[in-house]
Amino acid sequence: MNKAIIFSLFLLFTIGVKAQDARSIPEVEIKDLYGNVFNTANLSNDGKPMVISFWATWCSPCKRELNNIAEEYIDWQDETGVKIVAVSIDDARNMQKVKPYVDGQAWEYEVLLDPNGDFKRLMNVNNVPHTFLVDGNGQIVWQHNSYSEGDEYELYELVQKLAAGESIEH
Repeated sequence: MNKAIIFSLFLLFTIGVKAQDARSIPEVEIKDLYGNVFNTANLSNDGKPMVISFWATWCSPCKRELNNIAEEYIDWQDETGVKIVAVSIDDARNMQKVKPYVDGQAWEYEVLLDPNGDFKRLMNVNNVPHTFLVDGNGQIVWQHNSYSEGDEYELYELVQKLAAGESIEH
Protein backbone atom coordinates (compact mmCIF):
# COMPACT_ATOMS: atom_id res chain seq x y z
CA MET A 1 0.00 0.00 0.00
CA ASN A 2 2.75 2.44 0.97
CA LYS A 3 4.65 1.73 -2.27
CA ALA A 4 1.50 2.37 -4.31
CA ILE A 5 1.01 5.79 -2.71
CA ILE A 6 4.64 6.73 -3.21
CA PHE A 7 4.53 5.55 -6.83
CA SER A 8 1.31 7.53 -7.44
CA LEU A 9 2.81 10.67 -5.97
CA PHE A 10 5.92 10.15 -8.07
CA LEU A 11 3.79 9.83 -11.21
CA LEU A 12 1.78 12.92 -10.37
CA PHE A 13 4.96 14.90 -9.73
CA THR A 14 6.56 13.65 -12.96
CA ILE A 15 3.49 14.41 -15.05
CA GLY A 16 3.21 17.83 -13.42
CA VAL A 17 6.83 18.64 -14.22
CA LYS A 18 6.53 17.43 -17.83
CA ALA A 19 3.28 19.31 -18.32
CA GLN A 20 4.81 22.58 -17.16
CA ASP A 21 4.60 25.20 -19.83
CA ALA A 22 7.75 26.67 -21.25
CA ARG A 23 8.51 29.99 -19.65
CA SER A 24 9.26 33.36 -21.16
CA ILE A 25 12.50 35.24 -20.81
CA PRO A 26 12.22 37.47 -17.73
CA GLU A 27 12.50 41.21 -18.09
CA VAL A 28 15.43 43.06 -16.56
CA GLU A 29 17.79 45.81 -17.67
CA ILE A 30 21.43 44.86 -18.19
CA LYS A 31 24.12 46.29 -20.48
CA ASP A 32 25.79 45.42 -23.75
CA LEU A 33 29.55 45.44 -24.32
CA TYR A 34 29.50 49.18 -25.00
CA GLY A 35 27.67 50.14 -21.81
CA ASN A 36 24.27 50.65 -23.45
CA VAL A 37 21.29 49.60 -21.36
CA PHE A 38 19.49 46.58 -22.80
CA ASN A 39 16.15 45.18 -21.69
CA THR A 40 16.12 41.38 -21.79
CA ALA A 41 12.45 41.48 -22.83
CA ASN A 42 13.80 42.60 -26.22
CA LEU A 43 15.73 39.37 -26.76
CA SER A 44 14.24 37.84 -29.89
CA ASN A 45 15.20 36.24 -33.17
CA ASP A 46 12.35 36.89 -35.61
CA GLY A 47 10.61 33.57 -34.96
CA LYS A 48 13.79 31.49 -35.12
CA PRO A 49 15.56 29.61 -32.32
CA MET A 50 17.83 31.46 -29.92
CA VAL A 51 20.46 30.23 -27.48
CA ILE A 52 21.23 32.17 -24.30
CA SER A 53 24.47 31.09 -22.70
CA PHE A 54 25.55 32.36 -19.27
CA TRP A 55 29.33 32.39 -18.91
CA ALA A 56 32.26 34.17 -17.25
CA THR A 57 35.85 34.98 -18.19
CA TRP A 58 37.09 32.94 -15.22
CA CYS A 59 35.12 29.84 -16.29
CA SER A 60 37.18 27.50 -18.51
CA PRO A 61 34.26 25.21 -19.46
CA CYS A 62 32.22 28.30 -20.42
CA LYS A 63 34.92 29.57 -22.73
CA ARG A 64 35.46 26.11 -24.26
CA GLU A 65 31.73 25.78 -24.96
CA LEU A 66 31.39 29.20 -26.57
CA ASN A 67 34.64 28.84 -28.52
CA ASN A 68 33.55 25.43 -29.85
CA ILE A 69 30.17 26.83 -30.86
CA ALA A 70 31.91 29.82 -32.49
CA GLU A 71 33.67 27.45 -34.89
CA GLU A 72 30.27 26.21 -36.11
CA TYR A 73 28.16 29.33 -35.61
CA ILE A 74 28.13 30.67 -39.17
CA ASP A 75 27.04 27.27 -40.50
CA TRP A 76 24.43 27.00 -37.75
CA GLN A 77 23.06 30.42 -38.69
CA ASP A 78 22.98 29.57 -42.40
CA GLU A 79 21.16 26.30 -41.76
CA THR A 80 18.73 27.31 -38.98
CA GLY A 81 18.83 31.07 -38.46
CA VAL A 82 19.77 30.53 -34.80
CA LYS A 83 21.03 33.47 -32.77
CA ILE A 84 23.38 33.09 -29.83
CA VAL A 85 23.44 35.53 -26.93
CA ALA A 86 26.33 35.16 -24.48
CA VAL A 87 25.58 36.71 -21.10
CA SER A 88 28.67 37.39 -18.98
CA ILE A 89 28.16 37.16 -15.24
CA ASP A 90 31.57 38.67 -14.50
CA ASP A 91 31.28 41.05 -11.58
CA ALA A 92 32.30 44.73 -11.63
CA ARG A 93 35.95 43.84 -10.89
CA ASN A 94 36.23 41.45 -13.86
CA MET A 95 33.78 43.10 -16.25
CA GLN A 96 36.55 45.03 -18.03
CA LYS A 97 38.05 41.68 -19.14
CA VAL A 98 34.96 40.65 -21.11
CA LYS A 99 35.24 42.86 -24.21
CA PRO A 100 38.96 42.16 -24.80
CA TYR A 101 38.32 38.44 -24.44
CA VAL A 102 35.33 38.50 -26.82
CA ASP A 103 37.25 40.64 -29.33
CA GLY A 104 40.24 38.28 -29.12
CA GLN A 105 38.02 35.28 -29.88
CA ALA A 106 36.19 37.15 -32.69
CA TRP A 107 32.83 35.86 -31.46
CA GLU A 108 29.94 36.79 -33.70
CA TYR A 109 27.54 36.52 -30.77
CA GLU A 110 25.54 39.24 -29.14
CA VAL A 111 27.27 39.66 -25.77
CA LEU A 112 25.53 41.15 -22.75
CA LEU A 113 26.86 41.99 -19.28
CA ASP A 114 25.10 41.03 -16.05
CA PRO A 115 27.62 42.16 -13.39
CA ASN A 116 25.01 42.39 -10.62
CA GLY A 117 23.55 38.97 -11.46
CA ASP A 118 20.01 40.31 -11.92
CA PHE A 119 19.27 38.39 -15.14
CA LYS A 120 21.13 35.36 -13.78
CA ARG A 121 18.90 35.27 -10.69
CA LEU A 122 15.69 35.66 -12.70
CA MET A 123 16.76 32.78 -14.97
CA ASN A 124 17.62 30.62 -11.91
CA VAL A 125 21.24 30.22 -12.96
CA ASN A 126 23.36 28.93 -10.09
CA ASN A 127 26.47 27.72 -11.93
CA VAL A 128 28.01 28.50 -15.28
CA PRO A 129 28.05 27.52 -18.02
CA HIS A 130 24.27 27.44 -18.16
CA THR A 131 22.68 27.31 -21.58
CA PHE A 132 19.06 27.93 -22.51
CA LEU A 133 17.30 27.19 -25.78
CA VAL A 134 14.47 29.55 -26.70
CA ASP A 135 11.95 28.73 -29.39
CA GLY A 136 10.71 31.14 -32.06
CA ASN A 137 7.89 32.26 -29.77
CA GLY A 138 10.33 33.41 -27.09
CA GLN A 139 9.67 30.45 -24.78
CA ILE A 140 12.50 28.70 -22.95
CA VAL A 141 12.12 25.07 -24.03
CA TRP A 142 15.38 23.47 -22.86
CA GLN A 143 18.30 24.19 -20.56
CA HIS A 144 21.59 22.58 -19.70
CA ASN A 145 24.08 23.23 -16.92
CA SER A 146 27.83 22.49 -17.29
CA TYR A 147 29.75 21.58 -20.42
CA SER A 148 31.47 18.50 -21.80
CA GLU A 149 33.17 18.30 -25.18
CA GLY A 150 30.53 17.54 -27.77
CA ASP A 151 27.56 19.03 -25.88
CA GLU A 152 27.33 21.62 -28.65
CA TYR A 153 26.24 18.88 -31.08
CA GLU A 154 23.30 17.91 -28.87
CA LEU A 155 22.38 21.59 -28.64
CA TYR A 156 22.54 21.95 -32.41
CA GLU A 157 20.31 18.91 -32.94
CA LEU A 158 17.70 20.60 -30.74
CA VAL A 159 18.13 23.89 -32.63
CA GLN A 160 17.58 22.02 -35.92
CA LYS A 161 14.36 20.48 -34.59
CA LEU A 162 13.03 23.85 -33.49
CA ALA A 163 14.01 25.46 -36.79
CA ALA A 164 12.12 22.69 -38.61
CA GLY A 165 9.02 23.42 -36.55
CA GLU A 166 9.31 20.28 -34.44
CA SER A 167 8.84 20.31 -30.69
CA ILE A 168 11.50 19.01 -28.38
CA GLU A 169 11.05 16.94 -25.27
CA HIS A 170 12.38 18.64 -22.17
